[in-house]
Amino acid sequence: MPQPDDSAHAVSQIIAQRIEALYGQPLAELEAFADVPESTLLAALTGNHSALAFAERNIAFQLERLRELIAPDRDIGQFDAGHILDCARRIAESVATRDAYAKSTGAVLGGLRRATAPDTQPPAPPVPAAPTAAASRTR
Repeated sequence: MPQPDDSAHAVSQIIAQRIEALYGQPLAELEAFADVPESTLLAALTGNHSALAFAERNIAFQLERLRELIAPDRDIGQFDAGHILDCARRIAESVATRDAYAKSTGAVLGGLRRATAPDTQPPAPPVPAAPTAAASRTR
């Protein structure tokens, strides 16, 4: 599929920025970590982002194809009508897919917050109690 302009990918870019802000690393690096079994939430987020980005690319591709099919200088024949209908159906499916992934991923990201960095210094050992003055015993 051809790569359309960036404005067609606004939703996936926003989701990518939120994932990067949450994890503090670029999405490309996070996708490498997502293959590790311990990072199931990260894997789900990057997987949802990939599906969302694919839906946006498909919308742009099908829209471009639809524009070609209905160009003013082109005659619409018997078979073209079926292709036009198919493009419209695929656009509708991809829009629904994009919206569903954006909604669910946005809701998950909305419930997560970036944790503060742990202290790098180990906690100080407890200070021993000051010795008390022994009471002198005089007889």
